[in-house]
Amino acid sequence: MIGDEVVERVREAADIAQIIGEYVKLKRVGTDFRGPCPFHQGKNANFSVSPKRGQYHCFVCNESGDVITFLRKRLGLDFTSAVKLLGEKVGIEVIDTPTRAHAPDPNEPNWSVLASAAAFFTGQLRDETMGAEARAYLAGRGLDDKAVEHFGIGFAPRDGQLLLKHLFTLGFDHDRLKDAGLLVVREEDTTTRPRFRGRLMFPILDELGRHVAFGGRALGDEPPKYLNSAESGVFQKRRVLYGMQLARQAARRAQRLLVVEGYLDVIRVSLGGIEEVVAPLGTALTEEQAALIVRYAPEVFLLYDSDEAGLKATFRSGLELLRHGAAVRVVSLPQGEDPDTFVRAKGAPALETALRDAMDFFDVQVELLARRGWFADLHHRRRAVDKLLPTIRATKDPITRDLYIARLAEASSLDRTLILREADEPTLPVSRSRALAVRSDAAAPPDAQQPPPPMDDAPSVPKREWVAKGQWKGRGRPQGPEWLSTASPPRARADEDPIERELVRVMLRERAWVERIAERYGPEGFRDARLATLFRALLAHQPDAELSDVLAGVDQEVIELAESLLSQVEAPSDIEFALRKLELRALSQQISDIQELIKQASPEERPALMARQTRLARDRQALLHPGSRGP
Repeated sequence: MIGDEVVERVREAADIAQIIGEYVKLKRVGTDFRGPCPFHQGKNANFSVSPKRGQYHCFVCNESGDVITFLRKRLGLDFTSAVKLLGEKVGIEVIDTPTRAHAPDPNEPNWSVLASAAAFFTGQLRDETMGAEARAYLAGRGLDDKAVEHFGIGFAPRDGQLLLKHLFTLGFDHDRLKDAGLLVVREEDTTTRPRFRGRLMFPILDELGRHVAFGGRALGDEPPKYLNSAESGVFQKRRVLYGMQLARQAARRAQRLLVVEGYLDVIRVSLGGIEEVVAPLGTALTEEQAALIVRYAPEVFLLYDSDEAGLKATFRSGLELLRHGAAVRVVSLPQGEDPDTFVRAKGAPALETALRDAMDFFDVQVELLARRGWFADLHHRRRAVDKLLPTIRATKDPITRDLYIARLAEASSLDRTLILREADEPTLPVSRSRALAVRSDAAAPPDAQQPPPPMDDAPSVPKREWVAKGQWKGRGRPQGPEWLSTASPPRARADEDPIERELVRVMLRERAWVERIAERYGPEGFRDARLATLFRALLAHQPDAELSDVLAGVDQEVIELAESLLSQVEAPSDIEFALRKLELRALSQQISDIQELIKQASPEERPALMARQTRLARDRQALLHPGSRGP
């Protein structure tokens, strides 16, 4: 027997028009495809295939179904064989497990207890006395019974024992509740308590509609404002999008997906009639979430807040989506508005108008730089190009990439051939002019004296930092025994690069450095795979994210390395010096590689290789002598 999740993955990965096109001669008609029906041997184009709906239908014999149904009927296969064949076509391994009926999915207990908890929470919200405060809050936000029922909103009473007693009577034991994330352990006495108390509860479901977690919102001002379930066997927040189980079919039909920031944004927009809307369970989209989105929609609209944090999330999410081949547009709402307040005040038609006026992701970046004077003189124009090249490099779609190159050439007054050459050399470290730009902005025009755009700025101090023996909150360096590790002094491995190790140590201690270092030297240039993994994990999260969340998906060896680095108490090294050494190392390696290519190249190929070698040598000289002003 094949698991439901595997079947769904195979079905979603399949291009129904391409698969059926192997057996039927199809022609595109609008957004659908038409051809002769293979089931009644028709001659006319009465057989329709709709990629949006993932369905086929014959208007004569009324045969219809999805791609798996087609393979079963057309080739005379049973369900398992059809799924296996389709898996081979789309590159997903499908394993039939005959004993599965005797060995249920290990995640089933968690799904079951979380669904039971969700039912309890909705019952508490309806309770005349218990849920009065929560219902008043919802009424104040303009959410009626329809919204509550559609999204399964509930209330966790302040007396957490009520939930435990209810679930115990249903046969769920203490360990089951703990595994599902409904209980947390008190560090001081190892006892457990309910995770959610006195909070409005939003059930979080996976794309197949199974309960995997909860998001709890405080009704008052007590921190934290939002509290999510802890990671568990069924819940890894980097893989889940709130509302996806309701949005996926609408996204297929509309060929678009809206990404907003919060639960209430999703609810408001969806109730307004735009059902293809989801929210990440953090700030910026992760790689896994972006991959999930593009399975359902080729075009994505980002509707984050317009403050600095929202703009950072917009740019991080946009880059991740471009890497997965999506077309990305950014929606601008009036200052101070979010999708919830905007739709409440002006209605869904006004949001549709804002979607029509949405700007392309790259255009937004270019305009931000232009408004701040980054194209006003040569000094800042070079830096502007450096800031925009990562977007071009991230863009998977070749036509979109070419359009971006043309747009940058227009904005910067540079030859597009030169931009293309730069874009095709993603590992090339900063040039002399960029190295000079890092040191001083003295020659900037008045408008350019403003901070750089938030696409790659970071706050000066992280709001929250995780350390080896727990967590600390506040600003400045933590002092005292709770910060110092009791582990033995860390030892670097023999093959470990000391410069890479020091840079990662600095990023762990001062998270504001992560983006600053990444724009100069990314994790792809690291030689040590463990340190590169730490760098990528840090880069994928906001500076104020808990490091326990950052490290949730890495190996134990990498976690131990992070603890080791955090236990060091030495003052940070000269970051500029360390970065320059890495850049020099990378340049030297590239020069060495080109020298080998020149030896093997034909006479026709050598001039281009030698010209590139000259450019690299000039960049290397600029880094060795940063005060020089060469030609």
